[in-house]
Amino acid sequence: MVDDQAAGESQPYFEAHLFVCCNRRPDGHKRGSCAARGSEKLRDYMKARAKEMGLARVRVNLAGCLDRCELGPCLVIYPEGIWYKIESNSDVDLVLERHVRDGQRVVELMLPAE
Repeated sequence: MVDDQAAGESQPYFEAHLFVCCNRRPDGHKRGSCAARGSEKLRDYMKARAKEMGLARVRVNLAGCLDRCELGPCLVIYPEGIWYKIESNSDVDLVLERHVRDGQRVVELMLPAE
């Protein structure tokens, strides 16, 4: 029998990987941009808050354009591929508490599939 780890069946390095769009388009661009709507500060808060909450094996990263800026600021969480709109520190807290920590969806902040 082949050892699971040797066969590439090891546990993922991160249990959750959160990508916050921090794309910045020129002022006045018709699609807007997540950074112009405050995503950079929200990402910084999310990173600090996740650490404060002791969320191990969770990574918060900035992302370039996720191609949904007109709906943003937005983030996507993998491995599930769930998209959220975050507009405040309270929204960030809800996503970290309910989705990441408790394994539930924050339905009121979810972006539509399309």
